Amino acid sequence: QVQLVESGGGLVQAGGSLRLSCAASGRTFSSYAMGWFRQAPGKEREFVAGISWSGGITYYADSVKGRFTISRDNAKNTVYLQMNSLKPEDTAVYYCAADPSSPPWTVVAGTIPYDYWGQGTQVTVSS
Repeated sequence: QVQLVESGGGLVQAGGSLRLSCAASGRTFSSYAMGWFRQAPGKEREFVAGISWSGGITYYADSVKGRFTISRDNAKNTVYLQMNSLKPEDTAVYYCAADPSSPPWTVVAGTIPYDYWGQGTQVTVSS
């Protein structure tokens, strides 16, 4: 079992930055690919960014590429999402998720392999 706790959300003006953190419990964090997803009101949950076991491979949704950066610190059991140049359309609840089944060189841009989810943190970008 893995428990995930997100933090760092809040209200920010357009063009601003936020850094989300996701702290994971368990001794096998370094064996999981990790992902960030978001869900806006009335919309489906969507993939934002993912990172492989070691952090050597990352993948981003087109909508955030060049603005968001995912990283991880396996010694601290934590994954981060640095969000720059925020836009009102980035407003959503952001979730981190752990994928325990994909190979170490893989990042999956879909919800299926992500078995563990955090409770989410609200990000609101004002115009």
